[in-house]
Amino acid sequence: MLSLTTQRGALSYPNLRLLREAEKETKKRISPRMTDLGISLALLATTVLLCEATRRLISRLFSGKDYAIYLVEIVSTYQLCACTHELKVLGIVGRIEPHIALTLTFIITVVHVITFHGAFANPNGAIENVYRKNITGKTAVARITCMFIGGKAAQLLVPHIWSLGLSDHHLRHKRFGFKCFSPINGSLLEAAGVELACTFAVQAAVLHIHKLDERFHAPVIAAVITSLVYSGGHISGAVFNPIMAFSVQFPCSGHTFLEYAFVYWLGPVIGMAMCILLFDKIIPLLSGKSTMGLGIPVVQKKKIQ
Repeated sequence: MLSLTTQRGALSYPNLRLLREAEKETKKRISPRMTDLGISLALLATTVLLCEATRRLISRLFSGKDYAIYLVEIVSTYQLCACTHELKVLGIVGRIEPHIALTLTFIITVVHVITFHGAFANPNGAIENVYRKNITGKTAVARITCMFIGGKAAQLLVPHIWSLGLSDHHLRHKRFGFKCFSPINGSLLEAAGVELACTFAVQAAVLHIHKLDERFHAPVIAAVITSLVYSGGHISGAVFNPIMAFSVQFPCSGHTFLEYAFVYWLGPVIGMAMCILLFDKIIPLLSGKSTMGLGIPVVQKKKIQ
């Protein structure tokens, strides 16, 4: 007759075996996902490093040239859009956990803010600087054109990188012809409202960020953007950057070009205009202060989303 301890061991052995098998299955599911995440992180890092090397090369070769900033604008916009393409595929096809996606959004936003070297990578930045007479309308049009070039380059080149099949989610994306679908889950008016509100919030943060120590500028802006992505992403995708939307969202099926333009172009432009009107005109008027009282330095007008 088996002892009580032996009986317990015999009875618990099948449960232990099932537990170990379940652990093995879990590891099999997690391991490829972590590998895919590592590959995506490597691609993001490679993209940033190559773009940064290109910017430094431009600064060295074309130092003092007026057109150097246009080249930097192209490279920086490409960096922004290429990284966003990869993050989007990682989230939708790779199905990473939301907290990981938000963490990556925060980190890559900090990197963008630090590395853009005066590039706007957002038409709203150019439009605002025309309003503040920091640049001319002709310069703004030229820089916005450069943004479109950078965004289109990312749209065309990134699928070629995915075609290499470096990760499982790249292969799955390739299998379906790199198709994507509209992230708009509400009405067009609701989605445009979200884009407007998100742009207003980011613009307000940018207008007042100079009040903080410069060391905190990048993480604070990144925190604001990440919070907005979390809050509004399920309705419109929370892009609030016309060029990034043109590169990442416009190719997706589900809505027409004009519908996308209404949500992702008109919404952000109105949001920026409302924010500037409020803080530059209405609040100073009500408080009896000059619009110059805000003390907004030119160097803080770097927009990345």
